[in-house]
Amino acid sequence: MSPGKLVDPRPSLVFVTDTATHHGGQLALEALLRVEPGLDTLFTLSGGHIFPLLDAAHALGWRIIDVRHEQTAVFAAEGMAKATRSPGLAALTAGPGVTNGVSALTGAFLNGSPLLVLAGRAPQHRWGAGSLQELDHVPIVRSVCKRAVTATDTAAIPAEVLEAWRASTSPHRGPSFVDLPLDVLGGHAETPDLTALKPEAPVTSGDLDLAASLLSRAERPVLVAGSDLYFAHGEQALLELAETSRLPVFANGLGRGLLAADHELAFSRARPLWKQADLVVVVGAPLDFRLGFGRFEGAEIVHVVDSPERRAAHAETACTIVGDLRVVLEQLAARTEPASMKEEWLARLRETERARREAERVELESDTDPIHPARVYGELGRRLERDAVVIGDGGDFVSYAGRLVDSYQPGCFLEPGPYGCLGSGLGYSIAARLAHPDRQVVACFGDGAFGFSAMDVDTLVRHRLPVVMVLGNNGIWGLEKHPMRFFYGYDVAADLRQETRYDEIVAALGGAGETVSSPSELGPALDRAFDSGVPYLVNVLTDPAVSYPRTANLA
Repeated sequence: MSPGKLVDPRPSLVFVTDTATHHGGQLALEALLRVEPGLDTLFTLSGGHIFPLLDAAHALGWRIIDVRHEQTAVFAAEGMAKATRSPGLAALTAGPGVTNGVSALTGAFLNGSPLLVLAGRAPQHRWGAGSLQELDHVPIVRSVCKRAVTATDTAAIPAEVLEAWRASTSPHRGPSFVDLPLDVLGGHAETPDLTALKPEAPVTSGDLDLAASLLSRAERPVLVAGSDLYFAHGEQALLELAETSRLPVFANGLGRGLLAADHELAFSRARPLWKQADLVVVVGAPLDFRLGFGRFEGAEIVHVVDSPERRAAHAETACTIVGDLRVVLEQLAARTEPASMKEEWLARLRETERARREAERVELESDTDPIHPARVYGELGRRLERDAVVIGDGGDFVSYAGRLVDSYQPGCFLEPGPYGCLGSGLGYSIAARLAHPDRQVVACFGDGAFGFSAMDVDTLVRHRLPVVMVLGNNGIWGLEKHPMRFFYGYDVAADLRQETRYDEIVAALGGAGETVSSPSELGPALDRAFDSGVPYLVNVLTDPAVSYPRTANLA
């Protein structure tokens, strides 16, 4: 070595060019294209450990949506899965890149959302020597992934990616994770001749005839449609069963919109009458806190799930059926006889639904000052088109959205789900705008929740993704302040700052917005937001004394 000559200490194989072979990034994405030919979007935050993946995406002409925090990359990938019912894809760099995405991975796991995370990892050949961001990710993410593995050989990358994709898309769906060491990802290998894998189809088990008999003779049944039915493309089968059997349908999670809100058999406000039901059929939703842990007094329960592990061991059911949810509903429709005695029950549900909607008008049209949070949704509802995508990220303020915003098509209401992780809103918004460029996309934030991902307004701006953002600013953590006062007579760690100009933060990042302090200003401000063509935030100063009335027992 001549004096003064510098030697690059990095492994040279990372950037080797070989026309006869492909590097690991190309192998990974080309494998995915075999099973998802329409895949064209990668959510990421740049890092040296994933350069080969970025290189491959660039060469393929994909949209590379780079964000400001890895949680947003994974939330956006899940948002794409929720918006399109096809797996989303995120690439995370090593170490903190992966750990930053764990909460979003966990949310996707509990939502049953199919997505794939490809992660960079410190070099395999020097493992244990203390390379930059050296961390064994797999033990951290294994419990919240369908499949989590490390690819230890470049030639094995396609097979590992395809197995992860199959795990993610097989019921019960969820996220999968493939760890790619830098030297493995940057290495070269020939493209293997692999057979495209198909998702595993669930085998139907359970007594369909018993379930059909229970449906036929029930006088006061209800059917609850959940997120898994959405991912199973079950809306037509649900419609057929509901109309054939005269079943009232309620929605849980992404079950919203599987039956349009204005269909005669769709109900949302009449849930108090569940206490009078004699049969509750839950399809594609867990019997968790949102459904009273399956305790429906006086009612028999039929639970229809897409995989054996979704059985509710804690609840007593008359019948549990495991299988393809769409097929199970089709078979139930063919076996069930309509009963005229259900019409009296339907009439009672309709009257309750009508009366409660009428009662809501007081809040929806409230002129109180400070602004009642429901008034925001009264103004918003008049401006939403039937296919608008509404995103919720928050506590009390977004709880009003869950109750007051109606859905008329599948995949039009995106919220965090049972994990309740704040910070999903901007990731979901990015995905919804990419998936539906011609629709209204509205993100509803609590002022606390907005703080988890506010910098990713910059992502909306850079990628020219206009989204209407409506922020309920009551200056408190409402979901905690009011209950703590109820239990202890005081509260701590529950105050924010209502004077914060969140709209000016958005403007500083390249968007626009305004603050609204009186009910009469709401409508015109929303009109300006929809007409703006840019990320626009309406910062609404809402009444901190108003607490959303809760009935769910969280534990």
